[in-house]
Amino acid sequence: MAGRGPAALVLALVILEVALAGVGAQEAALENPDYYVQEVWSQEHYYARPELEPESFSPPLPPAGAGEGVRELHPPEPRPPKRVTKPKKAPKREKLVPETPPPGKNSNRKGVRGKSAERAASDDHSVPAAQGEVREGCPPLGLETLKITDFQLHASTVKRYGLGAHRGRLNIQAGINENDFYDGAWCAGRNDLHQWIEVDARRLTRFTGVITQGRNSLWLSDWVTSYKVMVSNDSHTWVTVKNGSGDMIFEGNSEKEIPVLNELPVPMVARYIRVNPQSWFDGGSVCLRMEVLGCPLPDPNNYYHRRNEMTTTDDLDFRHHNYREMRQLMKVVNDMCPNITRIYNIGKSHQGLKLYAVEISDHPGEHEVGEPEFHYIAGAHGNEVLGRELLLLLVQFLCQEYLAGNTRVVRLVEETRIHIVPSLNPDGYEKAYEGGSELGGWSLGRWTHDGIDINNNFPDLNTLLWETEDRQNAPRKVPNHHIAIPEWFLSENATVAVETRAVIAWMEKIPFVLGGNLQGGELVVAYPYDMVRSLWRTQERTPTPDDHVFRWLAYSYASTHRLMTDARRRVCHTEDFQKEDGTVNGASWHTVAGSLNDFSYLHTNCFELSIYVGCDKFPHESQLPEEWENNRESLIVFMEQVHRGIKGVVRDLHGRGIPDAVISVEGISHDIRTANDGDYWRLLNPGEYMVTAKAQGFTSSTKNCMVGYDMGATRCDFTLSKTNLARIREIMEKFGKQPVSLPARQLKLRGRKRRQRG
Repeated sequence: MAGRGPAALVLALVILEVALAGVGAQEAALENPDYYVQEVWSQEHYYARPELEPESFSPPLPPAGAGEGVRELHPPEPRPPKRVTKPKKAPKREKLVPETPPPGKNSNRKGVRGKSAERAASDDHSVPAAQGEVREGCPPLGLETLKITDFQLHASTVKRYGLGAHRGRLNIQAGINENDFYDGAWCAGRNDLHQWIEVDARRLTRFTGVITQGRNSLWLSDWVTSYKVMVSNDSHTWVTVKNGSGDMIFEGNSEKEIPVLNELPVPMVARYIRVNPQSWFDGGSVCLRMEVLGCPLPDPNNYYHRRNEMTTTDDLDFRHHNYREMRQLMKVVNDMCPNITRIYNIGKSHQGLKLYAVEISDHPGEHEVGEPEFHYIAGAHGNEVLGRELLLLLVQFLCQEYLAGNTRVVRLVEETRIHIVPSLNPDGYEKAYEGGSELGGWSLGRWTHDGIDINNNFPDLNTLLWETEDRQNAPRKVPNHHIAIPEWFLSENATVAVETRAVIAWMEKIPFVLGGNLQGGELVVAYPYDMVRSLWRTQERTPTPDDHVFRWLAYSYASTHRLMTDARRRVCHTEDFQKEDGTVNGASWHTVAGSLNDFSYLHTNCFELSIYVGCDKFPHESQLPEEWENNRESLIVFMEQVHRGIKGVVRDLHGRGIPDAVISVEGISHDIRTANDGDYWRLLNPGEYMVTAKAQGFTSSTKNCMVGYDMGATRCDFTLSKTNLARIREIMEKFGKQPVSLPARQLKLRGRKRRQRG
């Protein structure tokens, strides 16, 4: 046996050299800017990495009182904490290998384990540490995503209920008043060294790191500048992470919003983890928000955990995609479904990145008469990346299901022209992507490169409409629909993002009927108006004339989401939207002037809603399969709503479509217009409606149109005849003469009579 040792070592080194050569070749290929062109779709993800073998573990913690003679942990000096103070080059991501690998298991955070920490992993500890030569990047346990419930968070003391342990979640936001129920951190009741906050993982977990923030507050400055970390298996006997012979002190935050990651020098296996603040901002209090990184150990005998683990059967690419990878994925889908997909761009970002769109239709590239146009937009805020990934998953899903003959998807694709823009603010996304899902914070990458919030950058047409309506006995100068964009907004000196101008031009070109813009940080569907009508108010319900339709559209998404209408779920931050079943009128939430929703409704035919798809703006990749399952049905159901109401074509007596004809519904003070071919779509709830079609130079026509409860818009066509004056003008123009102007003819006759008398 002794003689076989050197031979085995040589063989292991040869295998390692071959493996490294293969990885190097793969990375070299990925660095080629044209590599995405060479990709071919397969069942395996196009940048899949080989799986690593699971690591082995030491036995569980001995009972309390039995560990007196056990040697304590002696890790090396701690490495500096990781801060997101400036963008850095995105790291090469490696495959995450938890014990029971879920789909989409890549870690999207920075940090590589130091060699000295690896050598210390073989020491004996009071609480066992993971063994193995490769340290994997564990995902967050889920404090930010609410996967960790309030009952799993405990603290030594609390200042008041609104600052309890349940508020110590990474990126949690306080209410404006920072009241007694919804404040922005856990804050200890006393400022001393005996305070702590702990997480009960409810199962043995390999803890690898802790991320901390200060208190979210407009008025106060509270954050922890250093802390200890302790772990336990029974919540009574605690082991502190050591630094040589003493307790390790981790460096905390230097301000309240930028997250700081500290990796444990050696992964610790336990059920409980506790953070014990040692110092805090001078003049402030012991307050923090945090996230814990850890890999739950396999427990095949625990039915409770297996029952609550979300899985998906969809074979999709559950990863975060940077700009190049997003473009590559679009090409893969286009190659897979060339007959129903088309890739185009609607413009460029401030830094010159193309704003790509994917069109899905049975006749891509052309508008079909009678077929409604639908769009999804995501990434107006660059750091709200869940919507971006959901739309990329949706594109893959529609392609795969269409090829598989899914009747529902086939019908949707053949009867609807779908446009999907996954990333409206790619510049901002690249900043957030470099920070990572846990270290990006709440605002990194939110705005465009020139500091503009796209979602609130559209012209304020609400004020133009309401000022005209408030003028009593004044002639109407502004219609209730297709309100013109003010001239000042169109000037080059206006503070308007190039991305905003691209969206406006896109929406003016395509006759969209329904659209949804996906956002993050909350779990609710918001519908217009987004701007309050009363002056000096920040919150006031301000419904549109189509409020009943918007409420149905919002409910159609929320009610089919797995969590939005669940009355038992915890609120994300401070707002409880259960009173309206996961929906809210935008203005009653917070007023916004120049929103995309209001602009779409007042300037185009499109009914637009904001869909907030998750509490965590930038969830870890391991959460993407679960988020997909939460939103998949809702994404499809919402698209199907474009076929509710009435539709038809407005023609003249010769059968030609009349563009820009106005469609009015009795009792609803909001009209729409026909497209270039004379076709129109009017979203309505079930009921009986008196509908009028009118166009310049034509007599108006009115019909009684019935909308049923079954899916599918009611056909309601109109044929308009020209007015007498229009027919006279048409005849005169046909023979090369101008129409007779009656006042001019009278003047000519009067002049002739004067000459005859003289």
